[in-house]
Amino acid sequence: MKEIMYIFIGGGIGSVSRYLAQIAVNEKLSPTFFPFPWGTFAVNIAGSLLIGLFYSLSERLDLSFELRLFLTVGFCGGFTTFSTLANDGLSLLKGGFYGIFAFYTLASMILGLLAVLGGGYLGEHLKQ
Repeated sequence: MKEIMYIFIGGGIGSVSRYLAQIAVNEKLSPTFFPFPWGTFAVNIAGSLLIGLFYSLSERLDLSFELRLFLTVGFCGGFTTFSTLANDGLSLLKGGFYGIFAFYTLASMILGLLAVLGGGYLGEHLKQ
């Protein structure tokens, strides 16, 4: 039951952080650039970097199981959002922005995977 609470708290913090980050990014970029879901894109790439970093550091620093759950399943799970990515993609398709949809989907997947790898690399090579 204790693990569930760590995930619950981390997920809440991650979700609120996502909301605030998306607002900040969208206010800076959305009005000036083509119809692209910049907020969701930025949050998902940042979250992918963080989850790679958290997994790597948790192994290297031998963090408790509860803290690992808090950071990865909780915070990163709440911070990143596949459902919003899918909804943004559907909106792009409905708006007839097929090229932007293809770019958004592919870039999200490719950069997300590269960010996880990069986060893992950073976690392995940061000095203690």
